[in-house]
Amino acid sequence: MRSERDSMGERQLPQSVYYGIQTARALENFPISGLKPLPEYVEACVLIKKAAAEVNGELGCIPAEVAKAIVQAADEILQGSLRDQFVVDVYQAGAGTSHHMNVNEVLANRALEILGEPKGRYERVSPNDHVNYGQSTNDVIPTAIRLAALLRVRRDFLGTLDNLVAALEQKAQEFRGILKA
Repeated sequence: MRSERDSMGERQLPQSVYYGIQTARALENFPISGLKPLPEYVEACVLIKKAAAEVNGELGCIPAEVAKAIVQAADEILQGSLRDQFVVDVYQAGAGTSHHMNVNEVLANRALEILGEPKGRYERVSPNDHVNYGQSTNDVIPTAIRLAALLRVRRDFLGTLDNLVAALEQKAQEFRGILKA
């Protein structure tokens, strides 16, 4: 177990989890539906965090090695790693703050590991001060929703549309010799 502290006190978290105390509190406060976020929504949030880390690192807003570790953590998640760590119920109070913090904490804790630090020691990589630097839930979440919709369209709809076009072309070839009025 590891101990994390916030303004409401201290909590014990399993050493194996990559989320932190804010996510643990959300799990306690919002056990509503049992539904977890869609993969595209997680990916959209992670893409936003990756882009912010790259820019914040280039601008010197966060240390370059921290930015690099956040980007590496984001890339790992985008490749399918740690997907089981995005655990906040899709129905939660507010504007997505709990999910937003879940993403920040997972990225921070994986970045800490990359830098050789233990999870939960947020002095070097903070979910708020580094992963979330210059961002607001009110901007990140609506942007992520739109981006997730585009990711879903690209993955599902366009492939289905390509299949429809291929099927219609096949039928056109199949019936090309039939005369019609």
